[in-house]
Amino acid sequence: MDTTLTLERPILEKTATSAAALAVLLVFTITQIPTIFAKDTEIGLYTGISPTINYIAEQREKEITFDKNIKLKYSGAKITDIEKGVKHIKMIRYFNGRPVRINLIELSTDVNSNLEVVPAIASDTLASRNKISNIAQREHAIAAINGGYFKPQSGVPLGTLMINKKVYTGPIYDRVAMGIFDKSYDMARVQLKAKLNTNKGGIKIDNINQPRMLSTNTLVYTSDWGKYSPPCPKYGKAIAVSDGKLLAESHGSLEIPEDGFVVVAPEKALNQITKADKFELEIKMNPQWEEVNHIISGGPYLVKNNEIYVDMTAQKLAAIGGRNPRTAIGYTKDNHLIMMTADGREGASIGLTLMELASLMKEFGCVNAMNLDGGGSTVMYVNGAVVNKPAVQGGIPLSHTLTISQKKYS
Repeated sequence: MDTTLTLERPILEKTATSAAALAVLLVFTITQIPTIFAKDTEIGLYTGISPTINYIAEQREKEITFDKNIKLKYSGAKITDIEKGVKHIKMIRYFNGRPVRINLIELSTDVNSNLEVVPAIASDTLASRNKISNIAQREHAIAAINGGYFKPQSGVPLGTLMINKKVYTGPIYDRVAMGIFDKSYDMARVQLKAKLNTNKGGIKIDNINQPRMLSTNTLVYTSDWGKYSPPCPKYGKAIAVSDGKLLAESHGSLEIPEDGFVVVAPEKALNQITKADKFELEIKMNPQWEEVNHIISGGPYLVKNNEIYVDMTAQKLAAIGGRNPRTAIGYTKDNHLIMMTADGREGASIGLTLMELASLMKEFGCVNAMNLDGGGSTVMYVNGAVVNKPAVQGGIPLSHTLTISQKKYS
């Protein structure tokens, strides 16, 4: 018996010592994990390495706070989860005792960094229209609203439109537009600063892929416009440029090169540069949103720098006054995006004036907000269905939309 005890004691002591050492090692390892991930808390999204417990807890706390604040902010409304960080809110508001049916989407990329907000055109070219459900399904969108103004006959967007850093159309009347960045938004009236530079001098470009307003305008058309440029105005001329070289000249339409553009301008202006050997299109915007990913235009302003500000006359939008169906977008001080529609022109929902719309957007926390195309265009899509009640079932065919979707990683 004594011999057995003598032999087992060192074994037990060694085992206890090993367990203690292992426990110390585990404690040390666990305490080091936050340090490893502190440099990049999102590393798990790209490498497959699990995020830290602290990071998960932090994101969960953001989600809980977002949910709680939405419930407080829209007390009494019907609130539905679209996706983590995206809420759909339905409510009825009364103006002079009469109802207005309102749909809102509020989104936080801080709660869900996998969300992206992107404009989408109806088809491969600008001169086209499509139902919001078709555009949203093509883009794999979880939600969408109608975009800005467009030419009814063709569907060409009227105003600034940039998608994935590519300018599709230039501004009209320097109307207000919203810039969409990686983690934030901005809003301003936008001006085009574009030139066609050559080794024989340069000429000012008045707009890009827009219908002609004056015969004296100099316009650029890219392949996004379509296969051919519009006809030249009286005393006008067109030139086609590809890979920095002049391809063709005409007093009529020209085929637009896939890797180039067509300039349509007064003949006198173009004759100054047709002998040039090198052509370069320079496109800039004011403000210079250098890190902007997308731009969508509308007008007028509704809220500017946290104050109600409706500059309808300044943006030449007097024709859209009165009480109508409305669509608006804006963002809060903590960069939540708000998308809103209000139905109108029926007894169950009478629509809004622009001032009423502005008051609502400010009430919902927007520091900047703007009106989008309204009337028959007003439509909101959520998870496969149109959730408001436009006059035309499913909404009329649109030029472009503003969509919410999950980021696609290759």
